[in-house]
Amino acid sequence: MITEHSIQQYIEFYARRMEAELQRVLPDSWVVPHKLKESMEYSLMAGGKRLRPILVIAATEAFHGDVEAAIPVACAVEMIHTYSLIHDDLPAMDNDDYRRGKLTNHKVFGDAMAILAGDALLTHAFHSVVQCSRQHGVPAEQTLSMIEELSMLAGARGMVGGQAADIQGVQGITRLEELEYIHVHKTSDLMIFSLRAGGRIAGADERQLAALETFGHHIGLAFQIQDDILDLIGDEQKLGKPVKSDEKRHKVTYPYFIGIEASQHKIRELTEQGKAALLEAQIPRPDRLLQLADYLMKRDH
Repeated sequence: MITEHSIQQYIEFYARRMEAELQRVLPDSWVVPHKLKESMEYSLMAGGKRLRPILVIAATEAFHGDVEAAIPVACAVEMIHTYSLIHDDLPAMDNDDYRRGKLTNHKVFGDAMAILAGDALLTHAFHSVVQCSRQHGVPAEQTLSMIEELSMLAGARGMVGGQAADIQGVQGITRLEELEYIHVHKTSDLMIFSLRAGGRIAGADERQLAALETFGHHIGLAFQIQDDILDLIGDEQKLGKPVKSDEKRHKVTYPYFIGIEASQHKIRELTEQGKAALLEAQIPRPDRLLQLADYLMKRDH
């Protein structure tokens, strides 16, 4: 655990830690086809904020939990996030050529290998979650709950459902309420898992887990609205991908419905509501989570 550092230093510290952990996430004893492993690692090690793993860690710290026990779950959630990006970029979905300033996976390895790399990352995530019990003694009942929640929040009821709704979203047809469904499930649900998993590892009670869920719901929605804004007015160099891609695809966004200024107000409102939920639940050390919420509200990439 690091203390007395700015939130930027905190994020950078644990992002570096996650880079090191993700490099060895596949056991050395496993025989994996070289091209498949190369494709998996290409996207997994392509950088990024490592936000979701950091939420797992920060939630664990908020209850004085063991960060080492949280690392396998932090790796798992990053693998699932990465698989979703690989598949999102495919020609049959968003058909993107660049991600984080690099060619997308299918542009380098072909569609078939990109699909398989995503499949492998998704599957291996569940193996990784189990290691918090095998290697760090987290009670099996808590690990079962995490696996159950991950399959729900990353699957048809959660992130994948949000992606399916996103594919069907079209300007002039999709309503604002439907857009909120897309954003909550495509983005918030994996953040909710990350926060609740950190709480479970550290022994949070049901009331505290519910507060973490409310927090994740609100900051996840705020995060995605900020993405909508950055797609319109962000810096292409910082984002690592072309801007105005949503507009070109006629995809619905919050600025499309309510404008940029009202969208920025909505982000501030959601962030404050999320922070209030944490404070009301009397979580022992909420500081890093509160700082992360403010950081996400002000990010520019």
